[in-house]
Amino acid sequence: MKEPRLYVDFNEMLEENLVMLSQNDFTNDSAGNEIKLFDGLEVKIYMKDYNEFNERDDLFAEGKVERNNYEFCSIVKWNCRINEKGIYNESDLS
Repeated sequence: MKEPRLYVDFNEMLEENLVMLSQNDFTNDSAGNEIKLFDGLEVKIYMKDYNEFNERDDLFAEGKVERNNYEFCSIVKWNCRINEKGIYNESDLS
């Protein structure tokens, strides 16, 4: 990974373009930097993934942080609204 990203689980999608991000106001990116989350913050996110040859090929996306408004998952404070590029594999950048 060439640049730090925030880890998410794309299996925790709330909408087609909305994924759970954090239970707290602070989270760490893949380089260990502490990131303060707030509405509108642009972030880069990822999830570990592997291709058909069992080679690492992470899933990537970019989007904006937004406060969670879903009552059924009230433990989550922040979500990420994924932009129009959607979710893609790291290998797609090559």
